[in-house]
Amino acid sequence: MSLLNEIEPLKQTALAELQAAPDVAALEQTKGAWLGPHGKFTALMKQLGTLSKEEKPAAGKLINAAKIELEAALTSRREELELKAALPKEPTDFTLPGRRRALGKLHPLTQVTDDIVRAFRKIGFAVADGPEIEDEYHCFDALNTPADHPARDSQDTFYLSIGQASRLSQKLNTEANEDNKESLLPSLSSVKQFLLRTHTSSVQIRVMKSQPPPVRIIVPGRVYRRDNADATHNPTFHQIEGLYVDKNVTVGDLKGTVEFVFRELMGSDVKIRFRPHYFSYTEPSYEIDFTNALVKKMGKDWLEIAGCGMVHPQVFENVGYDPEVWTGWAFGFGIERIAMLRYGINDIRLFYENDVRFLKQF
Repeated sequence: MSLLNEIEPLKQTALAELQAAPDVAALEQTKGAWLGPHGKFTALMKQLGTLSKEEKPAAGKLINAAKIELEAALTSRREELELKAALPKEPTDFTLPGRRRALGKLHPLTQVTDDIVRAFRKIGFAVADGPEIEDEYHCFDALNTPADHPARDSQDTFYLSIGQASRLSQKLNTEANEDNKESLLPSLSSVKQFLLRTHTSSVQIRVMKSQPPPVRIIVPGRVYRRDNADATHNPTFHQIEGLYVDKNVTVGDLKGTVEFVFRELMGSDVKIRFRPHYFSYTEPSYEIDFTNALVKKMGKDWLEIAGCGMVHPQVFENVGYDPEVWTGWAFGFGIERIAMLRYGINDIRLFYENDVRFLKQF
């Protein structure tokens, strides 16, 4: 039999063996036997030199066409075998209900923070952020807090050495980069004493020093105080503060804003009252009490919820605002306190234990 007559029978035999391969490994062996370096079609190519000039082009064309057909058959059979290998070994009942992957939820503190921010955005407030490791100027001095104020004592505030601040800054700045936020630490070279911020009021100072009035911001964030952990206290907690500075701002603006926000958060039946108080950075200053059906159900008439007041003229002078032209108010309250009231939680420590049984309820 001439070489030209051998090509077609060999091709048909090769196609049959490729189709009969029971698995991918056997298919690869069959491929080597026919198309590999020592395969039968490779041997045919080597015999082309024995043909006459008239037969050689026709034989070469037939061999190449056969190899193309075999490559296509090889690819098709490989896909069939790979799909077969991926299927379950045992019969599957496709009428059974699917198994869905469990979805996570936002932490209850995050949910409450988002609700607070949403309420303030409705009335034109922007969200500001700032460093958690602060210096005494932004945390105390600029806020008109005297040097002998109890809050500045090491019994109440976490003070850091330069080394501690540097190590902690690396961690916080890494977190900031992951969240696409700005650096959470002031310049290490210009500050002698660092501390973990006791309130987010320091961000109000930073904003006022960076822009002229008017200012309308809220500042949610994590703060730190030397509290012993119990049902109502924790050394780390979350706070939100607000600042509004413009011409002719009054206590009436403050009260109206507070009433609107707490009705958004706690229900339309909320009532607010102001009690005189003292804060070094506001004058006059007030404690805010609120009441609604929930408070009544707890057996109380009023519940303290926040502190506020008109920005002290000295604070304006510290940031370069003219207190004869600009007035403003500021407030602050704890996010955990709001969450505990909304959800009926009686121990603040539950927020930080990461117990899935607790978190699933929200």
